[in-house]
Amino acid sequence: MTTSPTAGPPPLGTRDAARRARVAVALVFGVHGAVGGTFVSRIPWIQHHLGLSPGQLGLALVMPAIGSSLAMPLAGRFVHRWGGRAAVRVLLSFCCLSVALPVLAPSLPVLCLALLAYGATAGMSDVAMNAQGVEIEQRLGRSIMSGLHGMWSAGGLVASGIGILAAHQSFDPRLQLAVAAALLLALAQPVCAALPDLRAPEQAEEPPRFALPPRSSLVIGMVGFCAVFAEGASMDWSGVYLRDVTGASPTVAASAYTAFALTMAVGRLAGDAVIRRVGAVRAARLSGAVATAGGLLVVVADRPALAIPGFALIGIGVAVVVPLAFAAAGRIGDNPSQAIAGVATVTYTSGLIAPAIVGGLAQASSLTVSFGVVTALSFALLLGAGALRRAEVRASGGTVPVAAAPGGPGTRQPVVGEPSAGEPVTRGSGPNTPAG
Repeated sequence: MTTSPTAGPPPLGTRDAARRARVAVALVFGVHGAVGGTFVSRIPWIQHHLGLSPGQLGLALVMPAIGSSLAMPLAGRFVHRWGGRAAVRVLLSFCCLSVALPVLAPSLPVLCLALLAYGATAGMSDVAMNAQGVEIEQRLGRSIMSGLHGMWSAGGLVASGIGILAAHQSFDPRLQLAVAAALLLALAQPVCAALPDLRAPEQAEEPPRFALPPRSSLVIGMVGFCAVFAEGASMDWSGVYLRDVTGASPTVAASAYTAFALTMAVGRLAGDAVIRRVGAVRAARLSGAVATAGGLLVVVADRPALAIPGFALIGIGVAVVVPLAFAAAGRIGDNPSQAIAGVATVTYTSGLIAPAIVGGLAQASSLTVSFGVVTALSFALLLGAGALRRAEVRASGGTVPVAAAPGGPGTRQPVVGEPSAGEPVTRGSGPNTPAG
């Protein structure tokens, strides 16, 4: 991508401009997370209002993941054609509006359609904002993606807390989500306007209308797949595990998810400092080791006092892996949004199938065996971390290998307007080249 010289926020010509862009994209992640937290807080009301059985609710809740998986491959073309700022602004605006649809559904089929639309807009805006985050990370020359995903988690936690409070006060969910959609839409406009207008190089080929994941992103996507599988399994099954395996009370069982979500959010917010200190690959291997230790603790737990810390360790362990995967994907080729869309599609498919696989294994054997599989996939992060080491980035005259996630030992990416060592700056020569 390059920085457009058109009217709007100043190009990333200085570190101060890059830092302002970082704040803007962090707020975009927070808004996107708040949309998800707002919806999740009202799922129990939707089930009760429509009289859905657990199976019917489960079917409906698969729809956002399906919508995201189908729509994400379209995002690369939107980003290429509109530019990063416009793509984020339009897609995030539709995402904010779509959160009001599910509570208006009069029946299960309409609810499924509403959730498909919600998932599609959330997925495409997810790809666009991650492409912005990766580009700004490269301009700053240090890791920021973990912190951006931490802002997403924080936005979701705050919004879900507001939703829980509204439910406690018996506030009409239809009015609540309408107000929330309007407020988030209003907040998104100035936040998105502050983003730099990053565009692909002029000579870059336009992505196809529906871009399948490029082969170069599949290995990186599988690293994210393992992390999201552990995340999805822990989010959906931790409370059931504590209740059925360790004999915890409902109140204590609910604390397992809280421990997982909080440690994952804290891990993401603090993760950039770790990545800068030890590098992307070591950070991923350390994450895999921590998640594996947590999984083993869960598997051997016979009481809540062991299982809850286990789920907390899984949360810490998987926190930075997906941000690292997106950062690595953003270093592939002249159209990083296409590679990011590929990694996102592979990664988030894991979140779609993980709860079902865990439930199927539990039905056939036990929840302990299910989390044995989660532990094995966590260990796979140790083996696959090397995929994050290097990706090919096009530069003038060919390709050069660079660190997959900036900030590792001895790595530094130039700020726009500053040529890399021994290399002249030319207009439009690659994804990190200034527009002038």
